[in-house]
Amino acid sequence: MPFPKGFLWGGATAANQCEGGYDEGGRGLANVDVIPHGSERNDVSRGLRRMLDFEPGYYYPAQTGIDFYHHYREDIALFAEMGFKVFRLSIAWSRIFPNGDEEEPNEAGLAFYEDVFRCCREHGIEPLVTITHFDCPIHLVKKYGAWRNRTLIELYKRLVKVLFNRYRGLVRWWITFNEMNMILHRPFMGAGIVLEPGENAREAEYRAAHNELVASAWATKIAHEVDPENRVGCMLAAGSYYPYSCRPEDVRAAQVKNQEDLFFVDVQARGRYPGYALKMLEREGIDVGMTAEDERILAENTVDFISFSYYSSRCTAGDPDSVGGVAEGNAFAGVENPYVRTSDWGWVIDPLGFRITINDLWDRYQKPLFVVENGLGAYDEVLPDGTIEDDYRIAYLREHIEAMRDAIEQDGVEMLGYTTWGPIDLVSAGSGEMEKRYGFIYVDRDNLGNGTLERRRKKSFYWYQQAIATNGGDLG
Repeated sequence: MPFPKGFLWGGATAANQCEGGYDEGGRGLANVDVIPHGSERNDVSRGLRRMLDFEPGYYYPAQTGIDFYHHYREDIALFAEMGFKVFRLSIAWSRIFPNGDEEEPNEAGLAFYEDVFRCCREHGIEPLVTITHFDCPIHLVKKYGAWRNRTLIELYKRLVKVLFNRYRGLVRWWITFNEMNMILHRPFMGAGIVLEPGENAREAEYRAAHNELVASAWATKIAHEVDPENRVGCMLAAGSYYPYSCRPEDVRAAQVKNQEDLFFVDVQARGRYPGYALKMLEREGIDVGMTAEDERILAENTVDFISFSYYSSRCTAGDPDSVGGVAEGNAFAGVENPYVRTSDWGWVIDPLGFRITINDLWDRYQKPLFVVENGLGAYDEVLPDGTIEDDYRIAYLREHIEAMRDAIEQDGVEMLGYTTWGPIDLVSAGSGEMEKRYGFIYVDRDNLGNGTLERRRKKSFYWYQQAIATNGGDLG
């Protein structure tokens, strides 16, 4: 059966993984620009020397990405050819405010995004804009300590006021922060946090999270004041945790893990800190710096919808060391689940888990949901005739879209739309690789930045085109 009328089909990207042009148009340097690639990418002990500036002769994948900065018209035309109704992309904060704390924005940066949004509109595509997809200007990291400092709340308010006023009428769908729960797993990538020797990492992470939560509530308030047509959402790196067994200890471990992730959405959707989070902060002696004004802003400015990424489910146990190996995932390692398949990168493939996750979010919040990331990273081979036969990607997406359809039709979930990650090959956030490909569109680029950047349609391009044309009625 087709999806509901007006369902928003499309794809999702992030500035730091595709845009490039890091030194063009007055743009400043950001944390996501200087993250290493390969084995050093998430190893702070080895990679930190490369995380506050560029090291000569070292390749940083975000510097060029796939050069969307110069190819956006070509890329958006290809998205339109597939029939996109919506295109999720993000703003590079340092393109608007190069240092992050200037009084006035950079006009060249504003004009660039205006051109991108107008190009989307010319093709009948709604922009869905993530204001901060992990980007934090390096100047704010060095001067203020990034999001652990409340000063960034005011600087973020300045940023969003500029965005909402400049793009009024061009953009009405907004996401305040990408995968805020990632702060607890990758603090530098997620919020620009450089942990100092001897610093309480948990307090730094939760203080940064609190400041982002307050900034998100302010952004929601400002967005609605500037244009009542604006719709603002939060964003979660989702994937429900299963207990490894029915042992009460395993069930409780899964419950605690789910609470750890859902805390961020609890605050943004309900307007207050949940009791379990308050008790955890109290036990650990963590002071997030909550003020009476914070409490009021959070309570009065909850989000309009809940967006989330889903790549895989997760599994945990009361005693993880006693039940086998570790399963890889989107920064969320758990214990191996013997009942699921895995991808080339060891990520769990679990379409039914998608439906379970959707239902968990809907049952908990009763707010419209928007799937803004779902996809399969895989090796693609260009055949001698130039084609890419990515049937494995088609199979993955088909199974997940069917699971989403079941959640809507059989479970009664209200779903706004679905944007795959990513509709065009781009730099992997986890590894910095190009060879971990997600797109319907192949980009001639390798892990070290070599290649022509030529765009090439894969077999999945035509499959998704048909899926959208039939509103999900024909999934091949």
